[in-house]
Amino acid sequence: MQAEALKNWAGNYTYSTQQVHYPTSVTAVQQLVRELPGLRALGTRHCFNAIADSNAHLVSLQQLQQEIILDTAAMQVTVGAGMNYGQLSQYLHDHGLALHNLASLPHISIAGACATATHGSGSKNGNLATAVAALQLVTASGELVSLSREKDGDRFMGTVVSLGGAGLITQLTLNIQPAFTIQQYLYEQLPFQQLEHHLQDILSAAYSVSLFTDWQAPRFNQVWLKQLGGVYTAPDNFFSATPATRNLHPIGELSAEHCTEQLGIAGPWHERLPHFRMHFTPSSGEELQSEYFVPLADGYAALMALTPLMERIAPLLLISELRTIAADQYWMSPCYQQDCMAIHFTWKQDWPAVQQVLPLIEARLAPFRARPHWGKLFTMPPAKLAGLYERLPDFRQLLQEYDPQGKFRNAFMDTYIFGRY
Repeated sequence: MQAEALKNWAGNYTYSTQQVHYPTSVTAVQQLVRELPGLRALGTRHCFNAIADSNAHLVSLQQLQQEIILDTAAMQVTVGAGMNYGQLSQYLHDHGLALHNLASLPHISIAGACATATHGSGSKNGNLATAVAALQLVTASGELVSLSREKDGDRFMGTVVSLGGAGLITQLTLNIQPAFTIQQYLYEQLPFQQLEHHLQDILSAAYSVSLFTDWQAPRFNQVWLKQLGGVYTAPDNFFSATPATRNLHPIGELSAEHCTEQLGIAGPWHERLPHFRMHFTPSSGEELQSEYFVPLADGYAALMALTPLMERIAPLLLISELRTIAADQYWMSPCYQQDCMAIHFTWKQDWPAVQQVLPLIEARLAPFRARPHWGKLFTMPPAKLAGLYERLPDFRQLLQEYDPQGKFRNAFMDTYIFGRY
């Protein structure tokens, strides 16, 4: 009987091979890399495109030894690459510690999130990869290479967000901090127009801020303010938005049962920074996702540029979210040397229709040099995308050094990184 095809988390993408390996040690990873002609790392399968695919072999590190090494003197924690954020967060919380940021889903793998510059939210919070202090990876020769922010400078900045092209990451060391609490306050019905003169005030009004819209009208259905715990009195009016009186799901008609606690009830950082609880199904079901990063200073202009497309966007949409991410120094990060506003779209699973509207969105955002999320759906031509990353030539050279024969490349990397299309 033929094995069931391997799909991604959302079910929209079918991987090109069923040859999946599950090594349980770094030595086994090295042996696989030496023996296999072509391979890609497979994380928790939360990407929506072909970035993690391979037509040869996939290697999952989820069964790699998950030993956690805590160094409270250096305020760092070292973890195996297969661990997800939910697992690590609970461990850190139990020890009175925390990460600076989390994505909206705690279910994603740490290595995969960092390799794709997946981000979380907060005007002063860098993406998840900015917590990386050191890493180990197996290069194409099977060699185990260690790099650190302190010792390896620019090479480190090129390797952390490697899109899986530098090798198989087996271990990550992350900077940590004392645990903190968050109070989550929600508001409803914030007009787009408020961002014209108050964009910075609104998007920096809390430790983490999310604005949700269904694009059916020029307003945000919901505002999520994740405030640092302490003495805080939520205002009765937030730039004309009114306080929510019940827990809400970002998609208004869905139950908030799966969402993290709201209404100002203080709780641990790892139970408030994500939108969804670790032990609940995080999705409304089948969906597609796209996301574009624009310079924060252009946030309102970019939002206004999309309003003529509202009637095209709204029928295909489940929900759209705006968030901010602080600048970083990673060569292939969408936030390289610029504070960003991310415009995220969670679509109904109708790819033929979504595929028609994405070029319209990308054209509208082109004046702002919008960069798409590497692991989500976009239609931007490879040459156009390449022009948005000034360190791309350096990145290509770095990958050539780690992987001269292209063992870790796939069609996605050949197309968007090496320009072979």
